[in-house]
Amino acid sequence: MTDPTHPDPGAGPEADGAGVAVLLRRYRRARARRQRWEGAWRDCYDFALPSRESALGGATPGGARGDRLFDGTAPDAVDQLAASMLAQLTPPWSRWFDLSAGPDLSPEERDRMAPTLDRASEVLRAHFAASNFAVEIHQCYLDLVTLGTACLAFEEAPPGEPGAFRFAAVPMGDVALDEGPTGRLDTVFRTIRLPVSAVRARWPAAILPPDLETRAAREPDLEVAVLECVVPDARGYGYTALLAGTGEAATALGEGTAPVGGDPLVLATGHFAVSPFICFRWLKAPGEAYGRSPVMKALPDIKTANKVVELVLKNASIAVTGIWQADDDGVLNPATVRLVPGTIIPKAVGSAGLTPLRAAGDFDVSQLVLDGLRQRIRAALLADKLGQPDSPAMTATEVVHRAADMARVLGASYGRLQSELLAPLVRRGLAILRRRGEVPPIRLDGRLVDLTHASPLAQQQRMSDAQTTLTWINAVRGLGEGGARVIDDEGAARWLARTLGVPEAAVRPEGAAGPPGPAAPMPGRPPAPSVPAPGSGAPDWASLARALGGVLSGPPAGGGGTRHDP
Repeated sequence: MTDPTHPDPGAGPEADGAGVAVLLRRYRRARARRQRWEGAWRDCYDFALPSRESALGGATPGGARGDRLFDGTAPDAVDQLAASMLAQLTPPWSRWFDLSAGPDLSPEERDRMAPTLDRASEVLRAHFAASNFAVEIHQCYLDLVTLGTACLAFEEAPPGEPGAFRFAAVPMGDVALDEGPTGRLDTVFRTIRLPVSAVRARWPAAILPPDLETRAAREPDLEVAVLECVVPDARGYGYTALLAGTGEAATALGEGTAPVGGDPLVLATGHFAVSPFICFRWLKAPGEAYGRSPVMKALPDIKTANKVVELVLKNASIAVTGIWQADDDGVLNPATVRLVPGTIIPKAVGSAGLTPLRAAGDFDVSQLVLDGLRQRIRAALLADKLGQPDSPAMTATEVVHRAADMARVLGASYGRLQSELLAPLVRRGLAILRRRGEVPPIRLDGRLVDLTHASPLAQQQRMSDAQTTLTWINAVRGLGEGGARVIDDEGAARWLARTLGVPEAAVRPEGAAGPPGPAAPMPGRPPAPSVPAPGSGAPDWASLARALGGVLSGPPAGGGGTRHDP
């Protein structure tokens, strides 16, 4: 089986009753472990991302949200961090990965494989761009920043669609996850509710119970609960789809009670070479399957800031409308007093009448406390690291230091995302395109074919490495002819091409002859100006280093390129 929309009946080992019972026991254990996290997840959603509260169930989609939220610092920082991750890791319609020859290949084999890998990379990127990947991965980044764990369903699109891929951000309330034997979060149980017509379309070979068919004929909108199980095994990932029943049958299934109609019906079984569910975490504690998020770390400050703003607003309402006191002099009746312009308020002789009560509290102190809380929240959610710099015109050195600081702070989290998100995305995409015959049988094993990360964050680190190397080359050339002999110009140029992500088609293969010399001038025409052939003489490494500094610093706020003195 290659896709759940085209099942291979009986291909999986879980088709018998004993296998289904084992799956249900594992699902109930995974669901019980997930329930321990739901309280913390609800707090994170309530105070940092109230628009996603329905993802855990219990909330009506489209209903009023954020009734407990008074401070918008955390939701704004969550949006900024998710948008920055989208731009830094998987920028839409941009080259954020490359397929390259692995270290086990010789230089001649690398040169032969380069065009094939470049072509496969282009096809894979084109299908990502033609799909709904950018929309769904952003929703996953929001879940990742808020809850610490996210799940992305990666399926093959039906024939006739613009692209071969179809993505869906899976709400965390719909999945129960567990770690497999390798420590990856690849054991997935997803509960979905679908109309009977959608079940027939998704699993056309499934035989539905006659009573369900009869009821569906009377109720066209009848929905049923389906439990999808993806479990790693020796051959890859076993897949089983179970029909739990109607209504709340999936909940009853997880609690161990019998579903409607007895045992669940097996809709489809099969096998995946690469899991269709990509689950990834921000960071994890030892012994825990689910991840922990930056919102969880900042939650005490978020709750405190929310309470401070609530109290400040109450104090402000008192300051605006006022609290009044009056002597019980037998003349003034507070029930009949209206505080409108032109009102005459009677009072007894010698009575103070209606006087305002001074409100307690100091707005200045509240603002000082609130400023510190908001600063800590933004720091915990990395808004100060990934946001736009205060000074738009930064030098190349400043950009290098900023990139180094970003890599230091985000190295652990982004390293985990490269392993749990980016590499599985490319592997799953290659598996789908191999089945469709659009790419050759390429397998991402890290030895023959390797994945090169070309996202902006990875490019910043590689440009920093290139800047260091060019600084060394310039320093060595300053030592005279003896130092210059140490440098291999062609090897340095090829290393820079690999480091900066230059396509293999733009680099001449090793050992290939250079371009032909200039042709003889036509009679009656002046000779063309002399242009030194590439590779002749020493390259101007100093100019290249200055140009690379311009790439690092980027264009200034005015929109023009960075100017460098000759």
